[in-house]
Amino acid sequence: FDLCMTFGAILAATDPVAVAVLLNELGAPSRLKIHIAGESLMNDGSAVVFFHIFSSRFFHELGIEGFGEAIGWGRGFALFFRLSLGGACIGLAFGVGLVTLLFNFNRRLSKEENVIQVTTTIMTAYLSFYVSEILAGCSGIIAVVFCGITTKAFGETLINDSHLTEDFWHITEHLLNTTLFTLGGAVWGGVISSTTSIDGAVHYFGAMDWVYLLILFGLVIVIRFVLVFTFLPVTSRMGIGQNWKEALFMSWGGLRGAVGISLALLLSAEVFKYSESESVSEETMHQYREFTDKLFGMVGGIAFLTLIINGPTSGPLLTRLGLVTPTETRKKVVNNYEQHMRQNVLVEYMSLLGEKKFAAVDFGIVKEHVSPLSNVTSEELNAAVDTMTRRNPDKIPNIGNLMRYIHTTTNDDQCTSFSAVANAKGVARNIRQKASRLRHSQGDTRGTVYDFRTPLDKAAALEERQIFIDLLRREYHHQLDVGELDSRGFIPFSLLQSLQVADDAAARGLPLQDWDATQTL
Repeated sequence: FDLCMTFGAILAATDPVAVAVLLNELGAPSRLKIHIAGESLMNDGSAVVFFHIFSSRFFHELGIEGFGEAIGWGRGFALFFRLSLGGACIGLAFGVGLVTLLFNFNRRLSKEENVIQVTTTIMTAYLSFYVSEILAGCSGIIAVVFCGITTKAFGETLINDSHLTEDFWHITEHLLNTTLFTLGGAVWGGVISSTTSIDGAVHYFGAMDWVYLLILFGLVIVIRFVLVFTFLPVTSRMGIGQNWKEALFMSWGGLRGAVGISLALLLSAEVFKYSESESVSEETMHQYREFTDKLFGMVGGIAFLTLIINGPTSGPLLTRLGLVTPTETRKKVVNNYEQHMRQNVLVEYMSLLGEKKFAAVDFGIVKEHVSPLSNVTSEELNAAVDTMTRRNPDKIPNIGNLMRYIHTTTNDDQCTSFSAVANAKGVARNIRQKASRLRHSQGDTRGTVYDFRTPLDKAAALEERQIFIDLLRREYHHQLDVGELDSRGFIPFSLLQSLQVADDAAARGLPLQDWDATQTL
């Protein structure tokens, strides 16, 4: 029973790394990433606590003095709260200490202090784990999780070089995950391919075990579906909320990986180490080593199957559920952005053509290296000339060498604007009016997402509000990076926290009120 509960605790831990990479590649909404990352944090912390309790009971069955503990119900609850709450308190303490250190390293232009900040983050992470796990007898993983949450909440704006810190942790995460999967894969390969070890111990993972592995894989998927949808009425009303599509993807996208493999490796290593004691009979030693070998084989097999089955199919599932398919509103936003980007680039190019040293530049070479200029139309050129002449009436661009590269989109009034720059303003205005009439004649009642004269589309409005919040958050971070906002003050903290309130309001269809939240905070 204790080994089965240990096995369940190991399989409960999910790995969001592979899914997070997929979500970033497909452009999934941030709320889905929050659901998966948050669920994984809670799962991993709980899994480690229950693993500690039931693995201690399993070790006690070996009968080796000092190895394991006979944990009863009362002792089990006490140990659970000590591991979880104790680890949380230690993590909070280290988080506050790390925030204090980050606050004092305030020389943003000092590369040495920026490196010290990064070093301090990794030092605090490992030190909090060591103190909680080894010295205090609490959960080290929960301590690290709460240390990270505290630092994220109160110390995010204190990082002098956020790009350096993020790049360092991404590289560290990638290297450690690669090392863990390599070691775990090597051990798993030895378990499933060998029948005897060097010391003569028997390892069994035969044909029937592969059948059991497939059955177990199906049961793991079904159990996860049942659990996620059982609590959907609760999770849909908590925080930013959760809908059935997100719950469906979370149920299928619960890949197993780093935490489960590390726990299985730890269990196997502990059993192999202590079963060599003289007080353990050879029969008992082989029996318990066979148990842990099969357990590790099943854990590795589940991780392998989720990676090769759930992983590749998660992308099509996301698209099928419409979680990453761009909405009409988002398509319009992207289209507007591309048009503005093309127009701004073209205006700058027109300005350069007004200078003598650039007047003879071949546009064919330019458009090969500047992709927004690859398919410039006569209408866009007219609008760019109009804008440029309004900004600088004395600078007249030499657009003669552009004529053979320009794509015309209409059959009337397409060449008159090139003969005289003075007429560009009127031509551009006529073209915009024609385009507007054409758009409305085709039944498009809302030409851009910023046209508020048309009836309100609630779904489009929700999409626009979320985009607005994302853009505002990026601008806040940009101002912090360039020093326009004082990262040591309380203002950036209030601004970023107000966006959390706005995120929740946008998801529920309520007024954003981010400025009210800023003043309250």
